[in-house]
Amino acid sequence: MIIIAPILIGIVYVTLMSFIREPHRRRFNAIMVAGAGAAYLSGGGFGAWEFAFTTLITYCAYRGLDSWTFIGIAWLLHTAWDVLHHLKGNPIIPFAEPSSLGCAICDPVIALWCLLGGRSVTDYARERLRRGSAGRLAKPS
Repeated sequence: MIIIAPILIGIVYVTLMSFIREPHRRRFNAIMVAGAGAAYLSGGGFGAWEFAFTTLITYCAYRGLDSWTFIGIAWLLHTAWDVLHHLKGNPIIPFAEPSSLGCAICDPVIALWCLLGGRSVTDYARERLRRGSAGRLAKPS
């Protein structure tokens, strides 16, 4: 469950985000990753480095207002920060020891979706169905 639950959380996140129309979806996700970047500020264990990391994520989130790529990069940076916290810092949820590990597993799912353009899952499924139907209709029997 330590691995499967975070992956499912990432998939649920992506699915729920599909209900937000563009360009609002991209902007909302830029705000979400900025918030995630600040998650460790209240006692993450790395002192001033927490502020430096938050500054970096905030820059990526700002650029992410117009670019899915920057949002994906920010989620990957957050993944690395989660791994560091799991190994040497404090967990993201103080009373849940493996929470940083779970976050490090969930974040790349979201990052991949962002790096692929943050497309709506329903739009993607509809397009795949259309392509599949068109391919079958075009083939001679």
